[in-house]
Amino acid sequence: MKPEHTPTAIKAPHGATTTEITWGDGVRCSYPNALLRGYCPCALCQGHGGTIAFVPGGNSQLRELEPVGHYALKLVWGDGHNTGLYTFEYLRALAEKSEVATHAAEAR
Repeated sequence: MKPEHTPTAIKAPHGATTTEITWGDGVRCSYPNALLRGYCPCALCQGHGGTIAFVPGGNSQLRELEPVGHYALKLVWGDGHNTGLYTFEYLRALAEKSEVATHAAEAR
């Protein structure tokens, strides 16, 4: 797996409104939970194909975060919604959204 698609640290403190992921290439991204909830990739939220779009609404309080193999995260939201599998590649692509604070790798 490419370093930019491999998380080295994930921080999602209870009660926080953001989830922070540090990637293998050193880039650190702070994702607002409302953005992650709105871009839930599951079929219920996005349908069965086509372009993924932001779907407003839903509870953006992150209750649980579970790894799925070595390729994704399962996020469980405050309203019980838990069917979206956020692949690491997908999460890194979401870093392009203006709402995501991205910090470049520090010089070594």
